[in-house]
Amino acid sequence: MWWRILIIFLAFALLGAHFMRFGQTLISAAFIAAPLLLFIRHVAITRILQLVLILSAIFVWGLSGLDYVQMRISMDAPWLRLAIIMSAVSLFTLLASFCCQGVQRLRQAKR
Repeated sequence: MWWRILIIFLAFALLGAHFMRFGQTLISAAFIAAPLLLFIRHVAITRILQLVLILSAIFVWGLSGLDYVQMRISMDAPWLRLAIIMSAVSLFTLLASFCCQGVQRLRQAKR
């Protein structure tokens, strides 16, 4: 179970680093502190974290990746590696949201 929590933490840390890059420290701190909510053993908390990860994969990594790739294409710069990296980060975030479901299943099995 610890590796699921590690993946969730890393996904939120990546999101926090993305927002820190643009100087948005409050949003960054919120994303970095969000996995601490896993200490609260409630189904709704885990579902909220899962929803945040899914929406972040689409709206943060997907839209940012699309913008960055379009910018690279317009400057005639290499863009394929960037597209692969952004897709991998988005898939990693979706994997973390899937891990939230695994954490919840393991908690229900312990009851």
